[in-house]
Amino acid sequence: MAEQQKMFLYGSVGMGVVGILAAFIGGSPGAIIGGPLAGLGALMAVLVIKYGYIVIPMITQRANVVVMTDTGYEIPPSQDVILKKANGIYYASAFLGIKVFESSTEKSAEQNITYNQYFERAISNLKHVTKVCYLLYVEDITQKRKMIETKRAEAQLRLARERDKSQPDVLRIDKYEREVGLWDLQLTKLIKGVKPMGVIAYAMTSAAGVSKDGAIAAVKAQGNELRTVMANALNVEVDWLTGDEMLKCFEWEKIIPVTVQELEESVV
Repeated sequence: MAEQQKMFLYGSVGMGVVGILAAFIGGSPGAIIGGPLAGLGALMAVLVIKYGYIVIPMITQRANVVVMTDTGYEIPPSQDVILKKANGIYYASAFLGIKVFESSTEKSAEQNITYNQYFERAISNLKHVTKVCYLLYVEDITQKRKMIETKRAEAQLRLARERDKSQPDVLRIDKYEREVGLWDLQLTKLIKGVKPMGVIAYAMTSAAGVSKDGAIAAVKAQGNELRTVMANALNVEVDWLTGDEMLKCFEWEKIIPVTVQELEESVV
């Protein structure tokens, strides 16, 4: 858990504790104030733990909080880019999460050739330097099977709900059918004894400007271009990373997790 997320978590727990003490010590007036305060603290703690990457950027943006790291990097209130000033120029970096639905081992030789061609085409369409990173690891078979069965059931439910609509979305049906097929294929491979490989992928792009706003605007334009090109050319989902998710990728540029457990816990 990132330091900023810990700070918000401790604050939420502290609010809950204060509310409980007020309810017990302050009598009826204390109970009126302490009860809601304790409930709010508990709710905030749950939100920070499960959805910190969404909640924390919202809080910092509304409060206009700027975070400075001990290495001189600045994180603006939106928490969707990282800034640094050097030689009078501002540099901004953004990170995009890449969700890969199929591995090369699940494709035929012809499909892999086509995929590589699409990848080269995507890269050739980019006008700026881009860094694409893959973190690879062997997953635990037992836990992986439970996860696959859960994901397959969720995908099947989404597919069934979309099909039952009076005007179903053809594109969504196609997407959900591909998801179900992917989980079926992975489950079949597990049953056959094939060790599952996990992958966490993200892309990084940087831009420069004479001002903070200029650098941020430039890197966001590059990030949106990168997001569109990769999603269309490679048939993957690309999401703009913010808050703790962005900071994890930033830290991974220097040191990556040393164990599978540590890596899996960092992306929960």
